[in-house]
Amino acid sequence: MPRALATALRTSAAVLFAVVLLVFVLGPLVWLGAHAFADTWTYPHLLPDSWTLRWWSTVLTDPQLASSIQSSLAITPIVVVVAAVVCLPAAYAFARFEFPGRRVFLIGLFATNAFPKMGLFATLASLYYALGLMNTVAGVVIVQLLGTIVFMTWIPAAAFASVPRSLEEAARDAGASRVRVFLTITLRLALPGILVGCVMAFLAAFDEAQGTYLVGAPDIVTMPTEMYSLVLNFPKQVAAVFSILLAIPSVVLLLAVRKHVMGGQLAEGFQLK
Repeated sequence: MPRALATALRTSAAVLFAVVLLVFVLGPLVWLGAHAFADTWTYPHLLPDSWTLRWWSTVLTDPQLASSIQSSLAITPIVVVVAAVVCLPAAYAFARFEFPGRRVFLIGLFATNAFPKMGLFATLASLYYALGLMNTVAGVVIVQLLGTIVFMTWIPAAAFASVPRSLEEAARDAGASRVRVFLTITLRLALPGILVGCVMAFLAAFDEAQGTYLVGAPDIVTMPTEMYSLVLNFPKQVAAVFSILLAIPSVVLLLAVRKHVMGGQLAEGFQLK
């Protein structure tokens, strides 16, 4: 086969693959965007028959939907703060100290994400009934916390491990206290990794649906759990609008930390030895 023909075939295949990938990635987003502003859309028209903003008004003015948005925006930051308080000291210990069972504990942190969670949530529900945590904010926070542990431990641990010990030793030799060394050198250099861990924890908690529905419904309903009833009780245009609102925090936060994610902070978190 002539070299020019082979090059042309490889180029065509690459372009075809890129087009197919683009359709699979952008297709659902285009569909959501079109339905969010479509009044009516009948077959075989490629575009909606008419456009409207009334579906956005429906979502923003409906008390039930507005309450789910408020619940998500209120509970998720609490989960991230609790995860930081619980996991960051553990991350520092994993990064800086060798102790028996260290690797076992590190690998064990993946257990919450390695298997289907519904069985775990069902087991927790029986415990929650005994402790009186069903339909409480504390119960929902604990359930959402389970999905954040791996992000808030592995990624910050890799960030702490990447801080050069020589810088800390030089600061100690210059007379700085351990607390000052930690705050001005260790924590400052590890902050990008901690930030990425916080963002990933926020997204994991914000998008958690099964456990939140099992533990919190019907008293505590977040945006992901509201989608269960939304697709059954509202027009699909309303579901499209709500899906866009649900995706906005993820897009905004990932864009905010894209430099650190693309710089390898996320990948380094899962290469911790």
